[in-house]
Amino acid sequence: MLFSKSKTPSAAQPVAPRQGKPRVVIIGCGFGGLEAAKALAQADVEIVVIDRTNHHLFQPLLYQVATAGLPAPAIAGPIRHILRKQIAQGNLTVLMGEVTSIDCASDCVVLDGGEHIHFDHLILAAGATHSYFGRDDWAKYAPGLKTLGDAFTIRRRVLTAFEQAERETDPVKREPWLTFAVVGAGPTGVEMAGTMAEIAQHTLSAEFRRIDSRMARVILLEGAPRVLGTFTEDLSHRAQEQLEMLGAEVLPGAKVTNINAFGINYDLMENQADGTSKVVSHFLPTRTVIWAAGVAASPLGKALAKSTGCELDRAGRVVVQPDLTIPGHPNIYVVGDLASAKSYLDPENPTPVPGVSPGAKQMGRKAAFNIMRRLKGLDAQAFRYFDYGSMATIGKRAAVAMIDIPFTKKRVRFSGFAAWLFWLFVHVYFLIGFRNRTVVMMDWAWAYFTSQRHARVFPDPHALEPNARVVRVNPQD
Repeated sequence: MLFSKSKTPSAAQPVAPRQGKPRVVIIGCGFGGLEAAKALAQADVEIVVIDRTNHHLFQPLLYQVATAGLPAPAIAGPIRHILRKQIAQGNLTVLMGEVTSIDCASDCVVLDGGEHIHFDHLILAAGATHSYFGRDDWAKYAPGLKTLGDAFTIRRRVLTAFEQAERETDPVKREPWLTFAVVGAGPTGVEMAGTMAEIAQHTLSAEFRRIDSRMARVILLEGAPRVLGTFTEDLSHRAQEQLEMLGAEVLPGAKVTNINAFGINYDLMENQADGTSKVVSHFLPTRTVIWAAGVAASPLGKALAKSTGCELDRAGRVVVQPDLTIPGHPNIYVVGDLASAKSYLDPENPTPVPGVSPGAKQMGRKAAFNIMRRLKGLDAQAFRYFDYGSMATIGKRAAVAMIDIPFTKKRVRFSGFAAWLFWLFVHVYFLIGFRNRTVVMMDWAWAYFTSQRHARVFPDPHALEPNARVVRVNPQD
């Protein structure tokens, strides 16, 4: 029996010993969960994959959907289709649902409908969400970018801003509609700002009569002293130069203090005429703000901590042991953005694993590998992360890259057109499915030569209201 149902899903239930193959439950089908499911496909286990959506998302290209560069199906695929071969083998079940709690005393997870899914081994790969550093009230004014829903929201807000500017006859009132702010200058923020500048300068430049889209301002605000803080200083400076060449304005050291429907308040250290420096408060009138400044772990981290007493870090990530399990529970693994993990390439000097897709994939495979070792009576192995480098695209023909050469300790740094070509090749290569690769290559080739983006449609915003009333057409209802 796959699950039992309870009228009181929060209550722990005694679980009778199960017969048959060991069951591995994987929560989340992002990069880590998907890799774990594939790695376990040939093992003598029963696999249950649970995800709150029906699709796997290639998140590194999500900003392309948000900026109308790609349609959603180009970077997302149905989980059932991706894992169809494993499903056909008869040892994998996919369930769409949201895990509300984890009952480690009974070795089961509880779904939103009250179902209790029993497990022998559990892999948590639930990912991360936005963090507004305690100011969750900013979320409605500054959406982040983690899901397809987020991408559609941002696309609608950006394109609607230009439409509203076209309708506005007062130049003073029009200016906030043509001002776009991106908060946070990590890879996502840099990519968003660069692409939005390209849209304003090229894509929309001949499509409006009353406004000149090239007059739009795209401002990137970063609280740290420079953009792309995880990159080397020379690449960081090169990224800022390329952003400014595209027409974006970069404000390093700008600390956001408030966001509302009319704009952003931020503090910036400025040099004074007498040679001193002081913090000056500013207000930026804008109707479109995109949040790319903070990441917090999935709430399932807190649910796991409540059930097991495991430790969480400041971002809510679960602190895992070298083999990716939690203390006292050798059958529970945490991978991807939900895990605060270290790499043991050098056992004497473990290093933190960055929250990037290669790290999630490698953790997913290692968790599956350790489960198979334990089923054979062998000891689990410590996780070792192989860092192949980092990349960020800034716009057409503009990117920065740090690439580690395999089997050596050398790192190559480059930027500009060569880095952009390399970024393009890598992202297309890792897309899931031949159709996705073909669609992306065709769309990017068209955009490269024409500067056009044809995924610029969005639903009627009134139809997207979560509490919209269903109107019945039967007059007798």
